Amino acid sequence: MYIVIFKATVKELDSTYSEMAQKLRNKALSQFNCIRFEACSENGFEIALSYWHSMEDIKCWQQDAEHQVAQRLGKEKWYRDFSVEICTVERAYFSQKRDCV
Repeated sequence: MYIVIFKATVKELDSTYSEMAQKLRNKALSQFNCIRFEACSENGFEIALSYWHSMEDIKCWQQDAEHQVAQRLGKEKWYRDFSVEICTVERAYFSQKRDCV
């Protein structure tokens, strides 16, 4: 399993951002084999974690036309700066009973 870690310093988030973020989250989960997606924002900083079965799924998601529009808007409007890290999950465990990923 892979995790994509997206971190950004927020410049300005508008209503277009909220709508697009929700739409793309649903699309990643329903059409691109994303396992799980979590995000939070605090004090002008945003972090999003998405979990994937394969690098191929991540590459297909990265190349999606709507996702590319969001990436462009992120660079131009929404974020001062950002970073993306792709890591392999070696082990995962939880304090509460739930399905393992």
